[in-house]
Amino acid sequence: MGTCHAGDAPARAFRPYRRAAPARTLMVMERYDIHAEVRNPQVTAVARATLTVADLPPWLGKAYAAVAELLTAQRAGPAGPPFARFHMLGGGRFEVEAGFPATRPIEGNADVQPSELPGGQVAVTMHIGPYEQMEPGYAALASWVGQHGGELAGDAWEVYFSDPSTDPDPATWRTEIVQPCRQA
Repeated sequence: MGTCHAGDAPARAFRPYRRAAPARTLMVMERYDIHAEVRNPQVTAVARATLTVADLPPWLGKAYAAVAELLTAQRAGPAGPPFARFHMLGGGRFEVEAGFPATRPIEGNADVQPSELPGGQVAVTMHIGPYEQMEPGYAALASWVGQHGGELAGDAWEVYFSDPSTDPDPATWRTEIVQPCRQA
């Protein structure tokens, strides 16, 4: 079984969320199948913005459309499902980078820029359900990483395997959560 790193270091809380009580942590971790992987860097095309949670849904639709249009025009993808990566700023705001994997680096424009998802050790889980109920998945990943001798190493990202416009039942939406990690 892959781990971030062997060892029994105490669990570390994911910064945007409070640490769960031990019994709750075990219950949450049992709900999520978590494993470690080593990923290669992935060339991407993205739109970037600083937003609040309330601003996110309408912006994401426009961002994905702009990125897909540019990738198609440059014959560079999309090469996989859409993703979003968030960096918490505080005060209810965060920086978001949303787009698609690309088959090669793109030439950016005013709305879409080239980027890359980092390679290296990651802990991964699949959340099934509404987006607004993903917090326990992040908490489970953070706890699992700490229990396996690691620490969080950068911003997580979400990969969306369900399209709400064609699958209107949020209970069935599948979202992969990917958390970079390293040895503590």
